[in-house]
Amino acid sequence: MNNRSEEEYILGKTEVIQDPLTTQTLFINLITSAKHEVLLLLPTINAFFREQRLGIIQLLKQGTIERGVNVKILVPADRVIEKNLGNMTALEGKEGIKRKMDFEFRSMNTSTEEIPVNTVTIVVVDKKESLVFEKKDDSKENFVEALGLATYSDSKPTVMSYFLIFESLWKQVALYEQLKVHERMQQDFINIAAHELRTPIQSIVGYIELLQQDYKLVNDSDRSTQDSLEALGRNAIRLRNLTNNILDVSRIETGTLKLNKERINLNDKIKNVIKDISNTNLQVGQNGLTIQFLNDKNNDGIEYYVNADKSRVFQVLSNLIDNAVKFSDINGVISVSLNKTESLTSDNNNTVEKNEYVFIRIKDDGSGINPEIHSKLFSKFATKSDIGTGLGLFIAKSIIEAHGGKIFFENNRDGKGATFTFTLPSSK
Repeated sequence: MNNRSEEEYILGKTEVIQDPLTTQTLFINLITSAKHEVLLLLPTINAFFREQRLGIIQLLKQGTIERGVNVKILVPADRVIEKNLGNMTALEGKEGIKRKMDFEFRSMNTSTEEIPVNTVTIVVVDKKESLVFEKKDDSKENFVEALGLATYSDSKPTVMSYFLIFESLWKQVALYEQLKVHERMQQDFINIAAHELRTPIQSIVGYIELLQQDYKLVNDSDRSTQDSLEALGRNAIRLRNLTNNILDVSRIETGTLKLNKERINLNDKIKNVIKDISNTNLQVGQNGLTIQFLNDKNNDGIEYYVNADKSRVFQVLSNLIDNAVKFSDINGVISVSLNKTESLTSDNNNTVEKNEYVFIRIKDDGSGINPEIHSKLFSKFATKSDIGTGLGLFIAKSIIEAHGGKIFFENNRDGKGATFTFTLPSSK
C-alpha cells in the first residue's frame, strides 16, 4: 500500500456550459468564493466594461480588501481601463494612509505581434478551478447577450494549463514593457548625444571655413595645405549631416517631427538645390556629370507651388539628388522634373473632391537599385553600398508622408539608373 491520500485519486470534472445565464452565475460564484488568488484575462475593451457592469471588478476589489485575495488582471491597453483599475490598486485606511493592495493589472498592446490575444476570457481561481468562455458577439453591452460557449473545470491538469497560459502572458507583457522602457532610454540617450555633438561640430565647420579663407589670402600657392583643409571641411560637414540625421530619426520615431508650412515655389527650390550641389560636389560639372531641371522657365514657364516646410523639402530634394549624383557614372545626366495630376477621393460623408498633387521626379542613369533591397529601401540602414548610412531615404519618406504625400521608386526600363518620385499636395 502506498501513502497517497484518497483525495489524490479523485478525478476532477470538465464540462461545457451552453446556457449564458448559468455561466454568468458560475462566474460570480467563483469570484466570491476565491480564498487566495484570482487570475483574470479580459481580451477586449468591451469585455472589460461588460465585466465591470456585471460587478466583477468590484467583487475582485472586495475580495482583496476583505479576504486578502491576490488579484491579477490582464486587460487591453486603454487609457480609461487603466485609469479605472489604477484607482483600485491603493486603499486608503482609517488613518488616511494609502496602502498597496494585492490587486495588480497589466495592459496588453493587442496591436502588436509580441502579445498574442484572442477573444476568450480566462478565469483561474486558487489554482483549483477554471472558467473559460468565448464571445458570441463582442459588440454587445450585456454580458449574457455577448456570451458563447463556456468550459468549467476543476480537473488539476486542465486548471494548471490555463494557469500556465495566464502566467506566460503575464510575464510576456512585463518583458514587453521593459523592452519599451529600454527603447525609450536608448532613444533619449541618442537624442541627447546628437544634440550635444551638434554644437561643437558646427564650431569645427565654422573654424575650418575661416582657416580656408585666411590661408588662401596669405598663401595661395600651397595647394597641399588647402587640400587638407578642404578634406577636413568635407568630413566635418559629413559628421554634421550624420548628427542631424540621427536627430531627425529620433524625432520621427518619437512623433516629434514638426513642420513649419508655408507656400513655396518648387521651381525655385529645385534650382537652389541643384545650384548648391553643383557648387559643393566635385562630381558635378568638373567631371562631366550634369544635373538638368526640365521645368526651367525657358521651357514651359509653369510655376508649381506647394504648402510645405521649406527646409524639409530642401532636405528631401538634396538627399534624392545627392544620391543620384553618388550613384551616377562620369559624364552621366540627372534630370529633375515637375508635373501636376488630379485624383478623386471621397471622405466619410461620401462627397467627392479634387485633390491636386505635384509630382517631383529625379531620374539618373547610374547602376539602379539593387533588387535585394527593393522591399526595405525606405527602412533605416537599408543600403548595399559603402557610401552613406541608409538613413536618408527613411527620413525623406517620413517627411513626405508627414506632408500628406507619397514617395516611390523604380529602376528605369532601359536598364540604366533609377527614378525616384514623390508627391506633395498642391497649393493654389
